[in-house]
Parts: sequence; structure tokens; C-alpha cells
Amino acid sequence: MAASLIGVFADIDDTLTTDGRLPAASYAALERLHEAGLFVAPITGRPAGWCDMVARFWPVTGVVGENGAFYFAYDEAERRMRRAFFASDAERADNRIRLDAIGQRILAEVRGAAISADQLYREADLAIDFCEDVAPLGKADIARIKAIFEEAGAVAKISSIHVNGWFGDYDKLSMSRRFAAEILGIDLDAQKYRIAFVGDSPNDAPMFGFFPNSCGVANVLDFIGEMEAEPAFVAARTGGQGFVEIVETILSAHGRSGNEMQREGADAR
Repeated sequence: MAASLIGVFADIDDTLTTDGRLPAASYAALERLHEAGLFVAPITGRPAGWCDMVARFWPVTGVVGENGAFYFAYDEAERRMRRAFFASDAERADNRIRLDAIGQRILAEVRGAAISADQLYREADLAIDFCEDVAPLGKADIARIKAIFEEAGAVAKISSIHVNGWFGDYDKLSMSRRFAAEILGIDLDAQKYRIAFVGDSPNDAPMFGFFPNSCGVANVLDFIGEMEAEPAFVAARTGGQGFVEIVETILSAHGRSGNEMQREGADAR
């Protein structure tokens, strides 16, 4: 099946990254996929501010951010960023007031939790940090954070570092569908067998369940039994190394290994 793939969707945190850093090998893997003619798009919980940079500077076709709140895609020919949001500006402003109140409740009830350091750059959701810049919380505390969101009527998803909450009937998959139609010009339901998704945590479950060629880096095993859907394939290695392993499998099936493509690039220079 890997030989028929036309593109790769991938989470960022603890999928492309290792211990909070983006290794050169992960970035090179994205570039090799792009150079091989496959579309590449991060599907992440990270904020709009980060996603603008990713869409503009990384070798990607676009990015879905804040767990499906929007997509950004940079049009090089027109030199402009295409942005599409699930909710209107007014709806997002109203939702922010409600989310801020939820955030204050979480901080009051769950000792050690914190508003994510990247919250300032978010457009649509609230991110509660449980291990990125704070001492790791236990699973019971993480579950309590999720429950507080849900008691207030919000949607909540657990990533490898945050609990993200928002108002709106969307997730990573729903915005990926829209991104595929409007930017890639494809019907995601019809083409799902030709696209791989790579992820690592419970907020990736909608993608794991949808794509037959869903892949997890090895740290996804920490969440087995806790997700609504699990990946069809799990790499032997964790984080960025696991992502590189999966990309090598894809490129080999396409008849071009990562090493071969690196040599071609060096020869061209």
C-alpha cells in the first residue's frame, strides 16, 4: 500500500519531535517526502502563531492547527497565506470568554496544572499544560482537566503534553477533510487509502480510525487502551526517529530511499 501513497499527514509534538525538539532528521524526512512528490501536512494541536510559521517556512503544503480549528496554506505564486477557520471571528471571541472562565476553574481545582506557554498565540482553543513546562501530572489529574472542560460543554482532547479544550463540532479529521478539498483538490473519503497519517496520542484517534494507513511512533504504546482508535502500524522507535523510520518505509516503497535522495541532492549542488 505504501507505494500508492500520494501524501502524508503527521502530528508534530512527540511525532516529529523528540524530547521537545525537532531533530534535523525529522525535518529532512519532511523535505524528502516533498521532493518525492508527496504532499505533506502537519495536523497539530499547536497554535495559530506557530502554524503560520510552519505553513510559510516548512516544506509542507499546509497545516491544520489547534486540533482542527483552522488550516493555513501558503500560496507561493500569489505570495499570500490562505486561512480558513471553523468558527467566525465573533464566535471565537465569545468562546474565548467562556474558555478563560474554564481555565480559571482548572487552575483552582487541579494543582500543578498551568495555562500553556503558547496560549498567547492561539485563536480558538485553550491549552492546559500537564507536562511540557510543568512537573508531569498524574493520569487522574489529566482526566480531571478533561472532565472540567466537558462539564462546561466544551470538547476536550488529550495530547502528549496538553489537554486542549474548545467549543465547536470539529476535530483534526473534519478540518483535514476541508483542507484536502480546498487546498489539495481531493475527496479525502475517496482517497483515504492513498494517504498515511502518523501520530502519537489520544487526540490523534479520529485520524487513526479513519486512515487505513495510520501509523504511530512507538510512544503511542503509552496510550494503548485509552484511545477511541489505534494506529494500524507502530514504528519500532519513538518520536522523530519513529517518524523517520516510517518515512523511509514510504520512500523505499516509492523506489527511492532517503539516502538515495540525499545523494541526488548533494550531486545537484
